[in-house]
Amino acid sequence: MVEVPDISLADIEETRRGLGDLVIETPVHRWRGEEIAAAVGADTEVHLKLELFQYTGTFKPRGAFNVMRHLPDEALRRGVTAISAGNHAIAVAYCAQQRGVRAKVVMVKTANPFRVAKARGYGAEVILAEDAKLGFEMVHRFEAEEGLTFIHPFEGIHTSLGTATVGLELARQVPDLDAAIVPIGGGGLASGFATALKLAQPNCAVYGVEPEGAPTLTRALATGAPVTLDGMSTIADSLAAPFTGETTFALCQAHLDEVVLIDDAALRRAQALAFREMKLALEPAGAAATAALAGPLKDRLRGKRVGVLVCGTNIDVATFATQVAEAG
Repeated sequence: MVEVPDISLADIEETRRGLGDLVIETPVHRWRGEEIAAAVGADTEVHLKLELFQYTGTFKPRGAFNVMRHLPDEALRRGVTAISAGNHAIAVAYCAQQRGVRAKVVMVKTANPFRVAKARGYGAEVILAEDAKLGFEMVHRFEAEEGLTFIHPFEGIHTSLGTATVGLELARQVPDLDAAIVPIGGGGLASGFATALKLAQPNCAVYGVEPEGAPTLTRALATGAPVTLDGMSTIADSLAAPFTGETTFALCQAHLDEVVLIDDAALRRAQALAFREMKLALEPAGAAATAALAGPLKDRLRGKRVGVLVCGTNIDVATFATQVAEAG
């Protein structure tokens, strides 16, 4: 078993102070309505943690900036690099802009043009790679040849401490939760979120959710160690991390009660539901926790007080419209 990093509430509180006003405390909204009642049960209390209202449209700046604030001045002067399907690259570009440092980010060529443009809009130099494997090789070359510091998309204690601030906020905004649901890609979000909730509300069950087409953490937990997947297929590209890291795996293994799987059809239905009743235009990853609550977790969480993490909304209008239309 991989050793679990020792994280305290005091560590998470210090992290939140360190992040300052480069991130905001995102709101929580109690979701009431006929459609959500029909989908999850009228007696289920749903509290949406609206992290889509974070700077850059996702939770990602919390981890990216927390990594950057621990870098020595000399490393910051040289600049940073990152690889991402989109959201992490955007966050690193934003954080670098705020700190006045150079950012050179790699995105896979299949990345949504909306996300590429958003990263460039924050001032980053964006390089497109054929695939994630080649992308990782490129950023490591930038490290060696240009002295840039690699900001990992999900692995590392500072990343997990950054995302733990989301869980701490939710725990203080909604006391006495019975359960909380968090989407999982590489596990950077889930590792911190679950850790904070277990520290702040020990009786809260924390469930992770992955796409059926990208069950990386599910496989890792079954194996008992980090794994790498050869191929993935899901509309939730933000949740399609090809491997797990040691820190994120250890924290998820220690603090998640269970990980459930959902298919792309469930993601589309959740996107449509959130739009019709909450007027939220979510990328598939942002709808994943709602999909899990309305699907595999519906019966066991019926009548419970549940926190649902809405993690992001970086999607263009045309893609969103197509996905919602396909929900039927």
